[in-house]
Amino acid sequence: MQLKLLRNATLKLNYAGRTLLIDPDFGPKHSRPSFTGRSQNPMVELPENVEAILEGVELVIVSHLHQDHFDAVAQASLPKNLPLICQPGDEAAIRALGFSDVTPLDDSLTWNGIRLTRREGSHGLGPVVEKMGSVMGFSLEAHGEPKVYWAGDTVFYPPVAETIAATAPDVIVTHSCGARWDGDLIVMDAAHTLSVCAAAPDAVVVATHMEALDHATATRRDLREAAEAAGVSASRLLIPADGETLTLNRGA
Repeated sequence: MQLKLLRNATLKLNYAGRTLLIDPDFGPKHSRPSFTGRSQNPMVELPENVEAILEGVELVIVSHLHQDHFDAVAQASLPKNLPLICQPGDEAAIRALGFSDVTPLDDSLTWNGIRLTRREGSHGLGPVVEKMGSVMGFSLEAHGEPKVYWAGDTVFYPPVAETIAATAPDVIVTHSCGARWDGDLIVMDAAHTLSVCAAAPDAVVVATHMEALDHATATRRDLREAAEAAGVSASRLLIPADGETLTLNRGA
C-alpha cells in the first residue's frame, strides 16, 4: 500500500491495485475565509496540480461535506462519473452537484476486492457536535494489504478505542492538528493522537490534517516533540509532509 498526503485530509492511496482519493480539497492557497482571523485558508498550496492528483483515480471517498474535505474546486474538477462513496445523508447533495455514481456507506460494501466499513466519529464532544454535523471514519481491507482504519474528523473517544480494539488495524490515519471551534476541540490534538498510539501498540499511526487551516492549534513539530516525550518512536508515529508518499505493509 502507498499513501500520499496531498494536503490537510486529502490522501491518494494505491491499495490492492486500485487508486483511491480521499476528501479532496483542491482550493488554492488563501482562497477561502479565515476561521480565526489568523490567516485565510488553506494556508499552504497543494504540492502538485489537480491534473496530476486526478491521474489514475478510480474511486473517491468523501467523509463529510465541510469545505476542507470536499471543496468547490474539487466538486468542479472531479469527473462526474467517478464512483464516489460518502456518509449516509450526504448522497443527495453530492448527486445535486452532478455526480452520477454516488453510494452511501451505510455499513460495509466491497468495491473491486476492497472491503470498506463505516466507523463512528465525533467532530468534537458536547454541544459543538451539533454545529459540526455528522462525520464518518472507515476501515479498508483487501487480500495482501494492511488493514487500515481512517479515523477522520474525530476526537479520541470510546468508539474510536473500541474500533481499534475490535479490528486490530495495521495502519491508523488520524487528523491531529488540534483544530478548535469556539474554543472546543473538534479533531485530535497531540494528546489524543498519543492515546491512539497507546490503544494500538502494534499499529503504525499516520498523523495528517496538519498545518493547513488557521483554526489548528498543533503543528507537526508539536506532535513530534510530544511523541518523543512520551517515548513513541518516529517509526510508530509517522507525520508526513505535504506531497510525501509512505509505503506501508501488513504487520506494520
